[in-house]
Amino acid sequence: MAEKNRYSDEELEEFRVLINEKLEMAQRDYDALKAALMNTDNNSADDTAPTFKVLEEGANTLSKEETTRLAQRQLKFIQSLQAALVRIENKTYGICRETGKLIPKERLRAVPHATLCIEAKQNKR
Repeated sequence: MAEKNRYSDEELEEFRVLINEKLEMAQRDYDALKAALMNTDNNSADDTAPTFKVLEEGANTLSKEETTRLAQRQLKFIQSLQAALVRIENKTYGICRETGKLIPKERLRAVPHATLCIEAKQNKR
């Protein structure tokens, strides 16, 4: 039997549904992180002793930096999922960009934005 070189339209539709679900959850998480960064009237240290205020401002800065990193990572994930939807439209979804072979369904279900099969991913290290 000949080896498949792309997923069928039905299989692509299954992946589209999966990706849209993940995209919706990722967008909600991203929006929550953005809201946390925009929140200016949180527990401030305005009414505390100067020593504690300096410590709290430092902790707030670290927290904002971490939240910013998480938001950036989430945005990158959203962009990867959107790119996967484009590949579904182009019927190139699930094809390893290094080997040209089909990425196993199990891998795509776990990492729906994957563009490399396990073999190619391991060779990149």
